[in-house]
Amino acid sequence: STISKDSLRTSLLQLQCHFTWTLLKEDVDLDHLEETMVDQIKYFIESNLKYYNLLSYVCHLKNSNEKALRNLQKAEEIVQKYHPDEIARRSLVTWGNYAWIYYHMERYEEAQTYVSKVENSCKKLSSTADGKMQLPEVYAEQGWALLSFGGKYFERAKNCFENALKDEPNNPDFNASYATALYRLEDFAFRCGEDTSPSFEALKRAVELNPEDTCVMALLALKLQDLKRVDEGERYIEEAIQKTPDLPYFLRYAAKFYRRKGEVCKAVKILEKALALTPNSGFLHHQLGICYREKVFQLKKTRNTPQDQVGRLIELAISHFKFVADQRTKFVAAHIHLANMYAVDKKYEEAEKIFQELLQRNNVSCHEKQNLYFSYGNFQRFHMNSESKAIEYYIEGLKIKKDSFGRKKCNEAMQSLLRQKIERGSRDATDFGTLGLVHKLNGQKQNAIECYEKAIALDHNNEEYQNALRELRLSI
Repeated sequence: STISKDSLRTSLLQLQCHFTWTLLKEDVDLDHLEETMVDQIKYFIESNLKYYNLLSYVCHLKNSNEKALRNLQKAEEIVQKYHPDEIARRSLVTWGNYAWIYYHMERYEEAQTYVSKVENSCKKLSSTADGKMQLPEVYAEQGWALLSFGGKYFERAKNCFENALKDEPNNPDFNASYATALYRLEDFAFRCGEDTSPSFEALKRAVELNPEDTCVMALLALKLQDLKRVDEGERYIEEAIQKTPDLPYFLRYAAKFYRRKGEVCKAVKILEKALALTPNSGFLHHQLGICYREKVFQLKKTRNTPQDQVGRLIELAISHFKFVADQRTKFVAAHIHLANMYAVDKKYEEAEKIFQELLQRNNVSCHEKQNLYFSYGNFQRFHMNSESKAIEYYIEGLKIKKDSFGRKKCNEAMQSLLRQKIERGSRDATDFGTLGLVHKLNGQKQNAIECYEKAIALDHNNEEYQNALRELRLSI
């Protein structure tokens, strides 16, 4: 071919599209992402452009380039239908993806054609001499693709939407996306034990700019619920239900609102309606599992509950969690929920098997790991009656220094377990030594020193405690 492959690749790397945004396939479940896109194409007609573009990239990652090209054709049809007077401006990402896919198919002439198309359009659209530019729509589409690839990407997504808003501060779509990114970042930060960021103002503004966007309205309601302004939140949910009674993406948030409010039966009704519309949604099955689990715990607290009723709810919870776990291998929380439910059902072998599989994994994030150690510690303590094993896993959770909800839980469990033993008058050096380690891992050196001193008083020759004590004294 007359086109030099190297110079073509250099040009390709300059393009703004999914292939240059470092979206790594190991961070997502590709089948699940593909299914989500297909569902959303059905419900959000106007914004299908970005769904088809992302879908083309997902198809490429799944090694079906022909299918990828078909999705790009659909993206082009959307542009012609909805933006006939802005074809170049709206097609830059689509054309970039075309160029990359043809390049991977070794159809270099066609790849070069699309590279030239983008370069020429950029020169026409750009006010700068070198034709380098990034349009707000392109920033927004990049942000949206990043959001779809999960928690690791949320910070970058937020920055993209901020860039898009610099040019068009009143664009309703950009505001909604920006608010959604902030909300998800906050939710993610909360699970990692960090303080929250200001999504509230952004959500409020997005709802003012587009009162028809019920998904953002629902996020605002959930945020108000977090801020203990439940009635205000519920007014938004009720208004949104009037506007889009059949939009699964809104219904799932409405259900979450009622579940957190304690109206579990109402949440279940809404989720079942949403599930009838999108039967394969892992999110919906997971939420249903959580609802049934809450009903199980409610019934276990009430006296004289018929056992078969509890059993039936346990089975329902297990079946929904199992659906999600089978469908989404990377969704660690769902696997932990399934294992915990098996334990409640006294199916200890099944629970143990899931825990062991999760403990062997090496691509689990810090806060997921801490959550896992906490859950497995509880399993050992309450179901296997092994305090020593429980302690071992709670400590593993504490050894990961990153603050998170799971770490906090490991810490609370450890402290209460050891305090109980010590208050019961324990003369076991291990109890004091372990509590010393807990204080040390929490950076409370003085408390740690006191515990190690007590441990050595009970076990004079223990080198481990003597070394720990020496180290602590030196570090103060």
